[in-house]
Amino acid sequence: MLARTTSVDDTRALAGALAALVRPGDVVLLTGEMGAGKTAFVQGLGAALGIDERITSPTFTIAHTYEGGRVRVHHLDVYRLEHLHEALDVGLAEMVDDGAVVVIEWGDAVVPVLPADYLEIRITFAPLDDDPASGDVRRWEMRPVGPRWKARADGLRATLEPWEDAS
Repeated sequence: MLARTTSVDDTRALAGALAALVRPGDVVLLTGEMGAGKTAFVQGLGAALGIDERITSPTFTIAHTYEGGRVRVHHLDVYRLEHLHEALDVGLAEMVDDGAVVVIEWGDAVVPVLPADYLEIRITFAPLDDDPASGDVRRWEMRPVGPRWKARADGLRATLEPWEDAS
């Protein structure tokens, strides 16, 4: 499933719309280059879930936990982890099991230690060919993995419709 956003606010709006689909225990993987919009996505998701706290990148702390919304959110950035076992050392398994939504930036690095169900989101820069100044355009490729997310595939498609990317 493909989507396109054209600004940081648009990215946050897309994530906010997806918040209606997330459930306690869900895992969302975000992959993409530096500056692609991973943290902006988590900000939009958190705001839509009712989290009032300022959401920042956990690059140097590895994990932040946000309470106060309709579901707790664990936000991880595993970019700095050098070995797969370090994901377990930061408590990833416990975070997944505690009924929160777990959002993992650079998540493709820890796929082998994840549960069988997650939503994979790949973000790429997608400037429009006819407008080289359109540097804020992002392409979002979403892939539901496992039965929990595949059961929500139709809802995911419908949610993404306003951001549909036909390319």
